[in-house]
Amino acid sequence: MISILIAMVVTLAISAILGLGLALADKFLKVQEDPRIEEVTKMLPGANCGGCGYPGCSGFASAIVKGESPTLNPCKVSKQEAKDGIKKYLKETPGPDGTTLDIK
Repeated sequence: MISILIAMVVTLAISAILGLGLALADKFLKVQEDPRIEEVTKMLPGANCGGCGYPGCSGFASAIVKGESPTLNPCKVSKQEAKDGIKKYLKETPGPDGTTLDIK
């Protein structure tokens, strides 16, 4: 009976230590993503065709916001009105670092 109690206490102690480790990892190792990526993804057509050279619309949106794609021309599916909306959004909405983007 005592060996069962010892096993239970050891298991609870290990669980508590691992839980604390996960809580600390969540707090200090969290990856912050630019919220503009999600908004730009919503503004793109959602065809996920890969014609722009990126893996779907979310990949292209990420490239736009991170400055890897200086123009919206690679997206052949998007209409000009949508592209103008994206340009306006990025020009008016600052990112986490406080900067805005001027996409051509």
